[in-house]
Amino acid sequence: MPTPAYTSTQKALHWALFGLVILLYALSFGEDLFPRGDPSAELAWRLHISFGLLLAALVAWRVCIRIARGAPRLPDDMKGWERTCAKAAHVVLYALLVAIPCLGIMLTWYRGDALSFFGFFAIPSPVAPDRVFARDIREIHSFCANGILIVAGLHTLAALWHHFVRRDNVLARMLPSSARQAALKHP
Repeated sequence: MPTPAYTSTQKALHWALFGLVILLYALSFGEDLFPRGDPSAELAWRLHISFGLLLAALVAWRVCIRIARGAPRLPDDMKGWERTCAKAAHVVLYALLVAIPCLGIMLTWYRGDALSFFGFFAIPSPVAPDRVFARDIREIHSFCANGILIVAGLHTLAALWHHFVRRDNVLARMLPSSARQAALKHP
């Protein structure tokens, strides 16, 4: 169901998810940056799990709002193939935003670890550890994480193209109010 504009909640969730994806990607290098057994690597892993759970919760919220409110209509002058690409990119982004945390949860449990949310609570693994299966899940999780960076990069390029080349409001409608007003004045 098309709506005239994104709500401030939708905008906040959009940018929060963007920031979390970048942070989680950076934290994923913790195991590579520190020597095996270094407490910093363990801290990076625990933070990655906690922020990943936060991502899962925010994605669930974002999906619920998207289902309930829909999204603003695309510009009328967009060609059919452009609309198809825009819709496909959003489907892929949402699918990856759902899949990545689910795979991360499975990975954590199959490694034999509990899911801990910043130490406030922990959800023990309901499955027996299986390091081989965990490695397979990790490969898929990493593949999806790289994929979301690529798709989000294309999404960003498309938004910039809309703003600077087409000079429409596609980018401006996802910006906070003050930035939106500035973008609409100076495309």
